[in-house]
Amino acid sequence: MYRHHLSTSSDLITSQEEIRTGFISLALEKSRLATPIIEQARAIRVSAMSVKQASDLMKDDELKPVLLAAAGVSDKAARHMLSNDRDEVITRFVSNVLEPTGKNFVEELVYRFLLTRGDTLGGSMRNMGGLLAQKKFTDAIIAVLNTTKTTCNFLHKINGVWSNTMPNQFSTDIKAISWSYGGNNRTLVYNINVPIVRKNIDICLLDCHHLELTVARKISGKYLALGELKGGIDPAGADEHWKTASSTLLRIKAGFDKQYSHPCLFFVGAVIVSNMATEIWSQLETGNLKNVANLTKSKQLTSLCCWLCGL
Repeated sequence: MYRHHLSTSSDLITSQEEIRTGFISLALEKSRLATPIIEQARAIRVSAMSVKQASDLMKDDELKPVLLAAAGVSDKAARHMLSNDRDEVITRFVSNVLEPTGKNFVEELVYRFLLTRGDTLGGSMRNMGGLLAQKKFTDAIIAVLNTTKTTCNFLHKINGVWSNTMPNQFSTDIKAISWSYGGNNRTLVYNINVPIVRKNIDICLLDCHHLELTVARKISGKYLALGELKGGIDPAGADEHWKTASSTLLRIKAGFDKQYSHPCLFFVGAVIVSNMATEIWSQLETGNLKNVANLTKSKQLTSLCCWLCGL
């Protein structure tokens, strides 16, 4: 089926223009996510200016989480600390950092708060490539299903509830999609632990109704296709992404071979470089991979999704 959108290995290679576009998308997303942090910092500055000295900040319970963050404590770390621990960190931060700055304690507080939140944002951005990749893949699947007027159900990631309405317009909160077409029930699920492999797999397509997913995921014969999705756009990390994906795909094949089951394996990547494309093409020709698409090339992605929805 890959021949529908690929003629040679070079068709898979991500162009410089596509790489630039990917970096721009990530930059714009980072800017969007930074906006509420900046607004919060402005609000903190206004609140902090109402006190005369740094030590008075500790009297306001609403400012304690802010002081903790400014001290360099992440939200995750704060959840593992006792109340006394948090108070001690705040006290030392105020006495050792804010008070020595004199009248400039408000600016120091805001700057240090932004430093911690900026680090948190950086961590979020490391996962953003994957989230944007899943969004793009989801949008392509839905577009294909819409062309046949197929009704879909969506598993909401946040509340774990199935619904026939999308969680939001960005489709980033979708954990799974299910549909029925031609008498066949299909459920596509993201980041699910596959017992046969004992590993989380990026994308799995199962032959089951969504209400049967819990049981079906334990049955090797229910898996129609399994794939790896890599959304990183930096060429410097392309080989490493492929090495990780290739290792996972080999592990999937070995696990299902033991069950005498042979689901289709596929790969979708945002950045594919020359030597990587050659290796992928070799696996397509030997049949180890059934399909591949470059995430940045819409025709390839649509073609792969058409194949997937037709299994």
